Amino acid sequence: MELKTTKFEIDGSIAILTLSRPQRRNAWTGRMHTEVRHLLDQADRNPDIRTVIITGAGDDFCVGADSQALEGHLEKGGYDSGTGADLAMPGYGVANEFDQNFAFMFGLNVTTIAAVNGAAAGAGFVLACFCDLRFAAKDAKLTTAHGPLGLPAEFGLSWLLPRLIGLTRANDLLLSSRVLTAGETDGWGLFNKVLEAEQLLPHVWDYATEINTRVSPSAQRMTKLQVYLDQHRDVGTAVAASEELLESAMRGADYHEGVKAFTERRTPNWS
Repeated sequence: MELKTTKFEIDGSIAILTLSRPQRRNAWTGRMHTEVRHLLDQADRNPDIRTVIITGAGDDFCVGADSQALEGHLEKGGYDSGTGADLAMPGYGVANEFDQNFAFMFGLNVTTIAAVNGAAAGAGFVLACFCDLRFAAKDAKLTTAHGPLGLPAEFGLSWLLPRLIGLTRANDLLLSSRVLTAGETDGWGLFNKVLEAEQLLPHVWDYATEINTRVSPSAQRMTKLQVYLDQHRDVGTAVAASEELLESAMRGADYHEGVKAFTERRTPNWS
């Protein structure tokens, strides 16, 4: 697929997916939606990629739906995603609950990290929230954005935000659609860390590198899936499932290499 609204770079086990419409502040369009899903599908199929960092070109992360697309919805009298029949389906088929827009990210094998370098609004804010980990520049402006447009909370954000930051703070952001900075959310649990803008990408890169070095590929995949499946089931089922995974994992190559590296006091050499 020709990339018109995104960029994609791979360096070892880390890929950087950049939303790249800086002239439109990386506003979300059907074309961008299509490319993001295509690239995440490609990353998920590549056994060498373990982590995908998602960020924005220029000074913004993604300011939400492009104003021209909003006008198009108005003219058509309803929502039009702008995506075609060639839309990739990464993460689909893992669990019924994940077979939806943005929720599919829970079913990916790769770990996704949002590096929110600037404004994140509407769909851009949703994309960041559905990533597994989030880091932000302290001056990045955030808003759910839907309220002033007369719309409901988008793409399951009403389910996700209370789980990330608690009901009271989630209601603040969802019911008011107010604008605040990432720095104002420090300590909420929305971001793993809030940093100066120039520190953001280097920090996220180092963080991803450390995970990929210390943690085995199979453990990374299994743990991610456990976290999201367990949001939909009881504790007893979660315990039983973890024991089944444990028994299977202890027969795998990653476990044997992990034990050897631990006893030999060296860095693991993951296959």
